[in-house]
Amino acid sequence: MSEKTRAQELRELLFNKKENGVDFMSDDEIARCDKFCEGYKKFLFENKTEREFAKSAEELAVKNGFEPFDEFARELKPGAKVYKMNRNKAIILCVKGKKSVKEGVRISAAHIDSPRIDLKQCPVYEDSGLGFFKTHYYGGIKKYQWTAIPLSLHGRICKNDGSYIDVKLGEEPNEPKFCITDILPHLGAEQMARKASEIVKGEELNVVIGSRPFRDDKESEKIKLNLLNILYEKYGIVERDFLSAELELVPAFSVDDIGFDRSLIGGYGHDDRVCSYPAMQAIFDMDTVPEYTAVTVLTDKEETGSDGNTGLNSSYLKYFIADLARLEGLEGRDVLRHSKCLSADVNAAFDPTWPSQFEKNNASFINHGVVVTKFTGSRGKAGTSDASAEYVSFVKNLMESNGVLWQSGELGKVDGGGGGTVAMYIANLDVDVIDVGVPVLSMHSPYEIVSKIDTYMAYKAFLTFFTK
Repeated sequence: MSEKTRAQELRELLFNKKENGVDFMSDDEIARCDKFCEGYKKFLFENKTEREFAKSAEELAVKNGFEPFDEFARELKPGAKVYKMNRNKAIILCVKGKKSVKEGVRISAAHIDSPRIDLKQCPVYEDSGLGFFKTHYYGGIKKYQWTAIPLSLHGRICKNDGSYIDVKLGEEPNEPKFCITDILPHLGAEQMARKASEIVKGEELNVVIGSRPFRDDKESEKIKLNLLNILYEKYGIVERDFLSAELELVPAFSVDDIGFDRSLIGGYGHDDRVCSYPAMQAIFDMDTVPEYTAVTVLTDKEETGSDGNTGLNSSYLKYFIADLARLEGLEGRDVLRHSKCLSADVNAAFDPTWPSQFEKNNASFINHGVVVTKFTGSRGKAGTSDASAEYVSFVKNLMESNGVLWQSGELGKVDGGGGGTVAMYIANLDVDVIDVGVPVLSMHSPYEIVSKIDTYMAYKAFLTFFTK
């Protein structure tokens, strides 16, 4: 074998390598990636909304020895496992470490909501022989992508007597689905003359829910009457109960392996469950008591700006940390100023079909590992925390010292758009924070794609962060 030239040696020393993980991962580690992702695929299919994710997380927490957090307890001993549910739509998981929380805690924060189609509060109507739901889309979507695909109905209906009904309809093969219609191309000239953002308008996202009238010639709105009667017989609800309901339409798609080599996963809701599931599993899988207290925050409302009392722009995380601090006679700020966080959120994977939207040197790539994103935001870094060089160095060293495949990435070209995460809200608490997550193809579409290797490396990154 010929010796390396000086230029080759310098290239290996000096260049930032962009490498496909398959090139140097062992067969055993690739097998671990694939095995981990089987659990993720099942969880993703079964938990398509924030309520479902939070409920399943709580059930798994209990199975893993977690107990509801008592903020008035006398103390938490090292190794204690506790959780705090927030309004059934966000949850905090915590394992008490050996060190006092005065030395800070380690936080991974991920969101469990995804773009979707919500029902309006007065949704049921009929028109020209069809019954419909009126809707209001949630989060950033390309509205035309949500037409002519099967949809399922999820959510909760709360009644005046304090009872509620959880709805999950359209996921099983024998259950009815729902659909938003689109105009055929033969008659679509006027539609196609619209600009892309208006090919389908918000008020045109009307969901077909039936077509048969109630058999009574004396009544008007007979299709609506028949549909409400079906809902009354099935769920015991009347039209006014929609006023106190949170009902969401999501793609009725399965979660699938993609490609001949089965290296990718296609499904709805990878953003951000491809980070929240690994962050959750990481805190469950710690086999020893960590040095620092570990906290996983699974939060709601990120897709609409993190506002509201289940989003991270509220104070529930700050209050939880304050409660932890009080158990040791401390103030919350004493803990937060020494804490570190990985904001577990996705980035956009470089797509060679659409290369003009990326700056390739600073894009993330499928199979290159978990993405460390120093800043998000848009234009002149608006809406970001922009992690310090010192904290980036800490995270970089943590990954490289523990065999975590990672890459850096930026969300598209400067002035090309951009987006935000929960990182800035945690940074505002005086916590060091940076985004660490999985690169996604077709982000915010009804059917996103991720790599199994990248998904597993996210899990490995969060587990390393908690335990090293």
